[in-house]
Amino acid sequence: MAAPEAEVNTHTGKLEFSLDVPFPSAEEAIIALRSLSPDREPRRGGISKQLSVSGNTLYVRWSADEARTLRVSVSSFMDHLSLVLETMEAFGPAVKLHT
Repeated sequence: MAAPEAEVNTHTGKLEFSLDVPFPSAEEAIIALRSLSPDREPRRGGISKQLSVSGNTLYVRWSADEARTLRVSVSSFMDHLSLVLETMEAFGPAVKLHT
C-alpha cells in the first residue's frame, strides 16, 4: 500500500488526506471501488470522500473541517477496506466473464 499523505489545503483551510491502494489487477480495484462506494459521508459532518480507480490503483481522497472527523472517517474506511481485502482473498482472483 502506498504511503498516505495528509496536509492542510491553504486555499480552503480544510484538512486533506489521500490514500493510494494498489491491487493485483484493474478488475480487483474496480470491485473494491464498488464495494466501498456505498458508504458515503453524511453532509453535516464537514467531510467529503472521493474514490476513483486508475489502472489497478484505488485512489481515496478526504477533505474535512476537523481532525477528529477526518480520523474517524479514515479509520472506518480502513476497517471496511480490510474486510473487502479479506473477502477478495478468501474467494480468489476476479474471474472475467466473456459474453
